[in-house]
Amino acid sequence: MANHSKSIPHLEKIEKSQQLIVNGKPFLMLGAELQNSSMTSAAYMNTVWKKLVGMNINTVLGCVTWEDIEPVEGKFDFSELDGVIEGARANNLHLVLLWFGSFKNGLSTYCPSWVKTNIKRFPRAHLRKAGGVLETADVVSIFHKEVRDADARAFTNLMRHVKKVDEAHSTVVMVQVENEIGLLGDSRDGSSTADKLFAGPVPAALIEHLSSKWDTLHADLKANLQVFKGLGKTSGTWEEVFGASKKTDELFMAYHYAVYVDKVAAAGKKEYPLPLYTNVWQNYVGSDGENGFPVIVGGGGDPGDYPSGGGVTNVLDIWNAFAPNLDFIAPDIYLNDYSSSCAKYRHLDQPLFIPEQRRDEYGARRIWKAFGSYQAICASPFGIDTLEPETSPFTRHYGLLSSVKDIVLDAQRKPESMVGFFFDELFEDGRDPSPATVARFGNFEVTINRCFVFGKPGPGAGLLIHQGGAKFLLIGWGFQAEFKSLSPKSTFTGILNFTEKMVHSETGKLVTARKLNGDETRSGKLCMMPNEEPDYGGFPICVTIPARTMIAECEVYSLEEESSDR
Repeated sequence: MANHSKSIPHLEKIEKSQQLIVNGKPFLMLGAELQNSSMTSAAYMNTVWKKLVGMNINTVLGCVTWEDIEPVEGKFDFSELDGVIEGARANNLHLVLLWFGSFKNGLSTYCPSWVKTNIKRFPRAHLRKAGGVLETADVVSIFHKEVRDADARAFTNLMRHVKKVDEAHSTVVMVQVENEIGLLGDSRDGSSTADKLFAGPVPAALIEHLSSKWDTLHADLKANLQVFKGLGKTSGTWEEVFGASKKTDELFMAYHYAVYVDKVAAAGKKEYPLPLYTNVWQNYVGSDGENGFPVIVGGGGDPGDYPSGGGVTNVLDIWNAFAPNLDFIAPDIYLNDYSSSCAKYRHLDQPLFIPEQRRDEYGARRIWKAFGSYQAICASPFGIDTLEPETSPFTRHYGLLSSVKDIVLDAQRKPESMVGFFFDELFEDGRDPSPATVARFGNFEVTINRCFVFGKPGPGAGLLIHQGGAKFLLIGWGFQAEFKSLSPKSTFTGILNFTEKMVHSETGKLVTARKLNGDETRSGKLCMMPNEEPDYGGFPICVTIPARTMIAECEVYSLEEESSDR
């Protein structure tokens, strides 16, 4: 990673990950992404800023499009962007700019007209159809330098301008390079130029990387490289080295996309070295698919059903190796198992950043897992400007996270000290879709379940942080924590004290609100963090108190009795 001024936003290495540093301090990004074209208009954004603030968002992810800033080649117009940056700054919000350059969702729809209409200078990719027919795709080919170089020049001018107008303010903290890269409709480009390269030698650097780094490659990539491993070839065409398959096509596209995007990223980073990343449309029909939607809706199955060559986990190592000017690769998580996706993208300790995910309560509950168990920098809902503060679930979730952000950031620097979790609504037949979370901290094991009520248990989410020794901090609602000593001599584990906490409005420190016991601990058995409206199930005694501050501290203890003590 290039050297940079410590005064601008940057990533700082911590144990097993990295944290974003803004204005010299670790920054927990409570981000949200706008609809695709929302940030093309400063006037529109002026109608949106206040409600974003009302949702407790501190960072807005929004587009800067190639067609908007360079409508005529070589002539740049940043007037709308300047208005957006000024509006964000006036509302104490940060920005992540999404560069819609050559690619947006596997297509080139945000390229300027002078790129779209000049196919001689900027050739298109071609899709192989039945009967040998080649279909012209709505995407530029990555196998021609002209479009890549034009994209890099535009991105260079963008980053130079952002530095000029914002370096002193750090309103812009990060930039996404392109959007959901990859080829849709075919597993690889079928143009004559692509065919020639595919029939040519595999780059020696790629073979060397896969061979020398075999032991540390992602498991999903290894699964697609069994032919490569069995053949053991050190040179040859793509099919000679990797075998003939759509997965080989995907490897071919991933390598060339990574090299392409790295050229664009490098050009921008040279002007203003903010953290850079690209995002990934996932394969929604993979082993971790978690949806009931048709393939045509989500996109998945074979490469080309989802964008072939994008940074899915079975080519993630290729992107990391051949796009070094990107600081990380970021998954968009909509229809895959959330926890599994988070874990897969922590490969080789790269930081987790989720630029797009569901904006409903189902999605909001999951951010606690990302921040608490995977040291996430950000877990951002998409389409946030379609919601209002009163109806957005993120208003409540981000409100609580904002109040404890410094505590969370500190715990992220000690990754074995914290766990995140969520509990979804019960199925209609009463089955529970969310298993308990079991974790070990020091000399204690903790089991986290959804909170007990006499009626129907509700959903929940939160964090548990080990503060050292036998002390723990509980943040969230709708759960309960039960502790057990790991000492083989222990005959009893109990709760020494359980204290409701609140954040002091001036100091930001935790102060005691109430001391809890009795019903709040199920008579000393566990620590309960109820929902705001627990269901009493018609039981006449309200033994479960409603959630209030949603922050509590507990200290547990263990007894080791001798036989003579019994």
